[in-house]
Amino acid sequence: IEGLMRAGHRALALGDAREAVGCFRKALVGGTASPRLRRACAFNLGAAYVETGKPKKGLEFLLQSQPSEGESGEYLGDLYFNIGAAQEGLRDFPKALEYFGKAMGHDRAAQAGSRAGTRVQMGCCYLGMREPARAARCFLDAARTYAAAASPEAAAVALSRASGSMLQSRRFRVAEIVGVLAQCRLLCESIPDPALRGKLYNDIGLGYSQLRIFSLAAESFERALTLCGGEPDRRREAALLQNLGAAHNAQRSFGTALGWHRRAAALHGAVGNRRAQGQCFGNLAYACSRLGNHKAAAENYLHALQAFRDSGDVQGQWQACEGLGAAFFHLGDPQKAIGHYKEAL
Repeated sequence: IEGLMRAGHRALALGDAREAVGCFRKALVGGTASPRLRRACAFNLGAAYVETGKPKKGLEFLLQSQPSEGESGEYLGDLYFNIGAAQEGLRDFPKALEYFGKAMGHDRAAQAGSRAGTRVQMGCCYLGMREPARAARCFLDAARTYAAAASPEAAAVALSRASGSMLQSRRFRVAEIVGVLAQCRLLCESIPDPALRGKLYNDIGLGYSQLRIFSLAAESFERALTLCGGEPDRRREAALLQNLGAAHNAQRSFGTALGWHRRAAALHGAVGNRRAQGQCFGNLAYACSRLGNHKAAAENYLHALQAFRDSGDVQGQWQACEGLGAAFFHLGDPQKAIGHYKEAL
């Protein structure tokens, strides 16, 4: 039984949760003679089921593993945490928060990483309950704990989630959110994993965009772009190019924006994302119109209109028709302009 338990934990450490479930199930069958051993096996099996995305089945075994009255319950903190995770998976967020709170009061709270991880899970529950302000405070608390425990990657991720929740809640001052984004940027410099660093820079850029600080948004998107060039999934790279072009449009750097828009449109087309490609053509057309090249604007609005038709985006079609009306008006063709304005209506 002990061998099966060790094998299950090894499988979990290697990310093979299904293998772990198999080991723990065999251990549970063999551990029926000892109630204490059976509870330990039930705990491991329940936690493994939660890990594999089967919270209902996991909760069933976790509840079986609760210590009887008079037992020490050395693993109560871990048990409560896993019951909380199962309840979160079942979207019973109030019950999940109750158990995460219990976990904080037991042994898990003695370790900084465990405490911070619990606070992150609590933040996710508050998001599920549509309480982003409370979620933000949980993520901020987790980030402080991770930073004190010298875990820059986890701290940066928590700060990124905190900034997103702060923006969503609308209860925080701009200066507070800017401060959190600045802390996250600073921590990114010490993160060795390029994929994680690129994702965080993209999230930071989106945060600055929402705050309309487009110069810092563009800088963050460019940093993210340099870190994702070798990824097999080009969708993320296309989204970054699109975000970068939009940030330059917002700064009125239309000449610089043209290249980013063209690259984004080409890459979205290559991966088959017609709606996003239509958005890029629309952004490109707008930049051309602001530079006075209304012929190029009309051509790109036509490309955008076709892409939006292909993807069934009605609002996009309306915007493209309106842009076409303006472009043909500037080109001295009022009949075509009126036709597209009517189509927009």
